[in-house]
Amino acid sequence: ILASAGRYHQRLGPGRPLLWVRWGRRLWVLSGGSAAAASPPAASSSGSGALSPFDRGLKRKQKNWAALQAEPAKCDYLREEVGGRIADRVFDIPRTFPLALDVGSGRGYIAQHLTKETVEKLIQVDIAENALKNAVESEIPTVSVVADEEFLPFKEDTFDLVVSSLSLHWVNDLPRAFKEIHQVLKPDGVFIGAMFGGDTLYELRCSLQLAELEREGGFSPHVSPFTAVSDLGHLLSRAGFNTLTVDTDEIQVNYPGLFEVMEDLQGMGESNCSWNRKPLLHRDTMLAAAAIYQEMYGNSDGSVPATFQIYYMIGWKFHESQARPAQRGSATVSFGDLAKINGLISRGKK
Repeated sequence: ILASAGRYHQRLGPGRPLLWVRWGRRLWVLSGGSAAAASPPAASSSGSGALSPFDRGLKRKQKNWAALQAEPAKCDYLREEVGGRIADRVFDIPRTFPLALDVGSGRGYIAQHLTKETVEKLIQVDIAENALKNAVESEIPTVSVVADEEFLPFKEDTFDLVVSSLSLHWVNDLPRAFKEIHQVLKPDGVFIGAMFGGDTLYELRCSLQLAELEREGGFSPHVSPFTAVSDLGHLLSRAGFNTLTVDTDEIQVNYPGLFEVMEDLQGMGESNCSWNRKPLLHRDTMLAAAAIYQEMYGNSDGSVPATFQIYYMIGWKFHESQARPAQRGSATVSFGDLAKINGLISRGKK
């Protein structure tokens, strides 16, 4: 704990006022309008394994690096698009949310699309402090909290709305993350999220695998594993959500070539951080992958497509006022009667 405190004090600067708060097994650093979390060794995985596929420390470094680039908005086009679509789903709910939470907010890709009439105050949580410091402007009041999305430092029944855009595909324990989101929601609160799906970057994945098989006699994973859409509904239901909606969408972006695809992924902070990733790609393998990418998927104008599959999910926390399905066997009209009604309507039109 003391070592973590020293590191956070060094990073934030000794001249800034700090407040140390012990929350469970995590140490929190509050400075001005923001808070930073120092996770204990047990919380931040330091080894590989089936239960911990991602190196969260590396992911934090990747996102921090991306946020510090000279033009961080240059590679934000995908996050801004999905953030806007999440905001559209918020607007579809005819109510005002006094307090909302953005899990894995990054530079505020959802907040910039929201209005004061819909969300009165927003708490933004992300693992990368540089992303929060360089957040885009929004018209709603926001508070930044540096914390791991897997360990939300909020009390039960706190938020009216929780949103998340393109962040949850990097958590090691997705069922736990859903349970924590459900826990911090108020009854009749709603969770609206988006994450990458299993077909994301299939062109890049296939090209790299074929190139490695040809040049090196085997291949290693270069694109992180993603959750299947068939599992999302089950995971949300197990976490306690009801009235679920899960749908998929695809966004295809054209690039000059494979190297530009990988450059923009790095600029997004979306480089692979799996423990079993291959640390180095040989030059010959990369050139072969670029040629395969162009040959198999290239467009007529010389560009290559990159497909991003997006899963959108909506789940509600139970409340007595919510509409519930009628009990089985309580129907007063049969499907056979509906067929007769359709027949009568057709004859009436004639």
